[in-house]
Amino acid sequence: MIPVLDVPLDEDLAPFTALLWEHEVPHRVLEKEGRQILLVSQTVDAEQVRTLYRFWRDGGDLDAVEIRTNRKRRVVPSMATPLRIRMTLALIGLSFLCTLLIGFGGSEQWMALLTLTDFRIVGEGIRYDSLEAMLASGQWWRLITPIFLHFSVLHILFNLLWVWVVGQRIELLQGSWALLGVVLFSGIASNVAQYLISGPMFGGMSGVVFGLLGYTWLWDRLESRYRFNLPPALMGLMVLWLALGFTGVLEGAGLGAIANTAHLVGLLAGLAWWPLGRLFGPR
Repeated sequence: MIPVLDVPLDEDLAPFTALLWEHEVPHRVLEKEGRQILLVSQTVDAEQVRTLYRFWRDGGDLDAVEIRTNRKRRVVPSMATPLRIRMTLALIGLSFLCTLLIGFGGSEQWMALLTLTDFRIVGEGIRYDSLEAMLASGQWWRLITPIFLHFSVLHILFNLLWVWVVGQRIELLQGSWALLGVVLFSGIASNVAQYLISGPMFGGMSGVVFGLLGYTWLWDRLESRYRFNLPPALMGLMVLWLALGFTGVLEGAGLGAIANTAHLVGLLAGLAWWPLGRLFGPR
């Protein structure tokens, strides 16, 4: 809840709060250091409540007013329809398709087509093209396709669960283009960074997942009217996962090679996307 009024303790707010209850406006009144603090739900237009209070204080007739709430502005995933979350579903569908095409990493032909740069297995080593050669050849799709490649059932299910939970919240609140923007921004940034560290033999949506979580976390910290309403503790979980990845604990626990650079850069890209994400605004 958010505070909207701070008035003296001896002021009788009963008629005003009665109006709020009549219109089913969620609110609370707290007493603190000789003051009364009125808090309302984030689904309520706080400025309208303040205006209404001033109207009542100046002698206005409360029986003649009506309060508008913003409940429809909150993101409720259970109300999503396939058309409204088409980008989220497309990301999930492409991930399953590309993962099946590469046979969880077993198809050298498809892997060479979808990794960030082309590669060739020579003896027991791998030779791969440079980033500059890939860009010069016009194969720009490779900048993003590694996010759709997964190498185990656990890998793809874990990543796509987060895409489903966070992606549709972004799409419902801001639209499909907003979700596509943060996916491309964090996906390309994390892919290029991981390539510079390890070469092209990597894949997964986890860099994008960190970007989505970072973006929504920062949005909810800085925006008060329209929120994604994800648990704030997710940032702590992300930082813990990053720390465990860089220390080698996750790999030692049998989770395989972890694209730690992609996770870190994806998270930073998601945070950096916030000023651009605001341009899309809420729908």
